[in-house]
Amino acid sequence: MIQHKPVLLNEIVKFFDNLTSDKEKIFGDFTLGFGGHSEEILKNFPNVKLIGIDRDIETLKIAKEKLSNFKERVSYYQLSFGDFDKVLNIKFDGVLLDLGVNSMQLISNERGFSFNSQSKLDMRMDRTQELSAWEVVNYYPPQELERVFREYADVKYPKRIVQAIIRARQKKKIDTCKELNDIINSFFKRRGRINPATKFFQAIRIEVNNELEELKKFLEKIWSFLNIGARLAIISFHSLEDRIVKYAFKRDGVKILTKKPITPSYEEIKQNPRARSAKLRVCEWQGF
Repeated sequence: MIQHKPVLLNEIVKFFDNLTSDKEKIFGDFTLGFGGHSEEILKNFPNVKLIGIDRDIETLKIAKEKLSNFKERVSYYQLSFGDFDKVLNIKFDGVLLDLGVNSMQLISNERGFSFNSQSKLDMRMDRTQELSAWEVVNYYPPQELERVFREYADVKYPKRIVQAIIRARQKKKIDTCKELNDIINSFFKRRGRINPATKFFQAIRIEVNNELEELKKFLEKIWSFLNIGARLAIISFHSLEDRIVKYAFKRDGVKILTKKPITPSYEEIKQNPRARSAKLRVCEWQGF
């Protein structure tokens, strides 16, 4: 089984101590991934029933295997978290979103997320959808590519990178992650361990998976599906995601439990460098 370290695991279990009860509680992990967070919730709170959602069918299969000891307490759904209300009409006592990309998606040569992968650009979390990174990189007009990098990579002047992509794709299609990585890196001197292409790849991934709109859609409707006293925890990895969450929590009926976002400890980042940009915000629903 693929090794994946859930980010801020101890903090998540701590903030969901409201699930301690002799009565049945319903917990929704709407970005189930490999089930690492949910496994700890199920272990620590024996009266919890879990609703697990993920848009990636391959990831769901791995989660089912990981949580097989709890199968009587878990239900699974393959869909985007922003569409949860299309199949669910129940009230939750706790809901978690972890907006990060899982390890399998990052390291798999078939998924087209990894910088040096020789496989075709992809980056789809749901591989049944049509739009992929390959279409974005090879067919988006220059102004749309500039928009993607300006809005999602926070690049003020992305024109030079976009022009280089346009020149390259006019000669031949940019097929692999490595080709795109090399184009972007030709403009930067490498400083430290972080690849300069990181924020550009992240921006394309956000565009392909419509991630910010999914988050906004989720935050507009989740409140009607929470019991009084229910807690909502969201782990974000991008400043735009964190900003959306921060302002969504500033509404009537919400008690904010994290005045400032919780970030991983030095020890956690040392063990899991991918956790370095994680921010956790938690609130409690007190009713309309």
